[in-house]
Amino acid sequence: MKRGDIVVVSSQGDYGKPRPAVIVQSDALAAADSVLVSLLTSDMTEAPLYRLMLQPDAGNGLRAPSQVMVDKIVAIPRAKASAPIGSLDQAAMIALNQMLAVMIGIAD
Repeated sequence: MKRGDIVVVSSQGDYGKPRPAVIVQSDALAAADSVLVSLLTSDMTEAPLYRLMLQPDAGNGLRAPSQVMVDKIVAIPRAKASAPIGSLDQAAMIALNQMLAVMIGIAD
């Protein structure tokens, strides 16, 4: 499991149904018992600053058009994440990194 991988998780609370999520935590923290993920949804919202649009393809393993909800980052136990079903390509990772920087306030 590495940064950019897409896994299936069940977070607690309102977003608790099993859903894909992308690993956003640094690979340098692989020994941690939890991992930070950004949840995905197929319920589209017009929010280009913090919702990354993904089309399903063989590389990401998604079955429907989805958005990475950069505004929905959660920590989950590693043991509660599935094996990766796919991963983001380089262009999507660059866009995700930019959105994360805006969301947490470190963008220039």
